[in-house]
Amino acid sequence: MATVAFWAAAVLLAQTYFLYPLWLLVLARVKRGEGSAPAHPRVWPSVSLVVAAHDEAECIDEKLRNSLALDYPPDRLEVLIGSDGSTDATDVIVEAHPDPRVHLSAAPRAGKTSVLNRCIPAARGDIVVLSDANTRIEPGALKALVRHFEDPEVGAVCGRLQLYNPTRAEYEESAYWRYESWLKAMEGKQGAVVGANGGLYAIRRDLFTSLPPSTIVDDFVIALRLLDQGYRVLYEPQALASEETTEDYGREFGRRARIAAGNFQSLGLVPGLLSPFRGFPAFAFWSHKVLRWCAPALMLLALVANVVLLDAPFYRFTMAAQVGFYGLAVLGSVAVGPALVRRAAGIAYYFVTMNLAIAVGFWRFLRNSQAAAWERTARA
Repeated sequence: MATVAFWAAAVLLAQTYFLYPLWLLVLARVKRGEGSAPAHPRVWPSVSLVVAAHDEAECIDEKLRNSLALDYPPDRLEVLIGSDGSTDATDVIVEAHPDPRVHLSAAPRAGKTSVLNRCIPAARGDIVVLSDANTRIEPGALKALVRHFEDPEVGAVCGRLQLYNPTRAEYEESAYWRYESWLKAMEGKQGAVVGANGGLYAIRRDLFTSLPPSTIVDDFVIALRLLDQGYRVLYEPQALASEETTEDYGREFGRRARIAAGNFQSLGLVPGLLSPFRGFPAFAFWSHKVLRWCAPALMLLALVANVVLLDAPFYRFTMAAQVGFYGLAVLGSVAVGPALVRRAAGIAYYFVTMNLAIAVGFWRFLRNSQAAAWERTARA
């Protein structure tokens, strides 16, 4: 039993982190991707840029200026700021903006999902582009996203979000984020990106259905619902946006735990994608997400089973490898040693803390203790 448990855990971990990317490469070669979208659709559709904001006075004016400067026909663009019980000057700044394309929808604090349930149906645009208040969008991003909707089978298009750290160019999250962005790009070739980047993605307004108010990761669930309905969810690397990360590890850990709780919650919101009969979307959902969420349990199982198997030389080697990896993660928590060692230790530390956050998120999910309302992350 210990042998079966060890290899089951090892294979499932390998599937989510190593084998799934290889499957994506194979599929990209054997299955010809969809034809590229037209550079200019026959008519540019009307677009509503919807931004959920809570106490964003420090950046909301810059967000408005950035949004209104986007390269898109001015008469076909509106910017709708959904204020979620802001107690600072956010509402005042938005209301005072002179451009008539800027609109404010303010309501008491109820969470981002409630903002979207209120604002998306009220939006005037045929296409709704969702973004965060602290996300800077490149000028050509809207056209890059919107051109894909000429295909009636496309339900959503995910942009490319770049994370940057103002003080550390090689912040640990950057390597992991590049890996995740590559996975999204490869999934996009199959028309099944599993989850959108909340910083920038577009959906057809008439496909949006209200989310349960308790929904925690709205961007993830919205994309999954569209896949569940049979629509394609694409990835557009030319639709570029950027967002600053934080070095406040405590708050960042809390953010990851919150997202993890929302991920487990999503299993009950899109159960259809768990069926193996749903084809590639189900395969991607299981491989990219569900197994990833099981990783903390699988890592623990592999370690415990390995202890039972220490009589065999091979399993003494695998135990040494596991202990060495976790020791490297501990070293990464103190950031000492030569640069190469610090870099490797930082990645190991990021990986372990990410999985600890998943475990915490799962506990919150079981206790139903994770609130839907989000707290903005402090930035430099």
